[in-house]
Amino acid sequence: MSELRDLLDSGRLLVVPGAANALTARVIEDCGFGCVYVTGAGVANTHLGVPDLGLLAFPELLAHVAAIRDAVDVPLIVDADTGFGGALNIRRTVRELEQAGAGAIQLEDQTFPKRCGHFAGKDVVPASDMVAKIRAAIEARRDDNTLIVARTDARAVSGLDEACARANRYRQAGADILFVESPRSESEIETIASQVEGPQILNLVSGGGTPILPEARIQELGFAIALHANLPLLASLRGMREALRALRDHGIPDDRLLATWDERQRLVRREQFEELEARYRAVREAVDL
Repeated sequence: MSELRDLLDSGRLLVVPGAANALTARVIEDCGFGCVYVTGAGVANTHLGVPDLGLLAFPELLAHVAAIRDAVDVPLIVDADTGFGGALNIRRTVRELEQAGAGAIQLEDQTFPKRCGHFAGKDVVPASDMVAKIRAAIEARRDDNTLIVARTDARAVSGLDEACARANRYRQAGADILFVESPRSESEIETIASQVEGPQILNLVSGGGTPILPEARIQELGFAIALHANLPLLASLRGMREALRALRDHGIPDDRLLATWDERQRLVRREQFEELEARYRAVREAVDL
């Protein structure tokens, strides 16, 4: 699948919202975005109701990726956390995520169990361990157009200079896209843009420690991807709470807070399924004759 590589090669900033499930991915695609980020934190939050502390198991992530791939046509960037083990585990992780439909697979250099990039208390593995994981990932992929994203969380552990140095080392190891997590200021973002080579992700976490910059500024700095991994999840939580509070307080739903019935059915493609059902019924009836 070269579609994601083509989007990156266009030179235009790719704005990528995050999805924790297939319906959210469908909404993202329906709104005109050209790529979906499958967020490990979001899957942990929505599927298990737990924080992003390395509690999500690989089969759970894999099932979500397969469902999302079946629901949308746009490329998927998949957050695979630390890869669910060492270099040998990375081989299986990459092979199975690629087979499930990932266009890019993100790996990070935290120790296991990992923590959300905007939580305190993180630690990182030696850079050499991450280099071995990247090389294992590259060897494992069957298609060169399956991109490997290398994320470093060293900014919070060893400082910005070390994080930039690690990112460049990961690029030399063969990573296609680099991701320096949780810069704390616009000045730090500018430093990353100038010191790290190759295509980069800027992660814009609402409520996190990184300032939210305008798209024009992110493009000017040269980032390839502006990632809004948790925006749809935060919006849906706010919407659910407001609708449920209205029901609790007034005893009747407030339609102003709700999507319409027709919008819901359109997003899940009810009409297409009913057309298929009718076609298969006609085939069965013709055979019975």
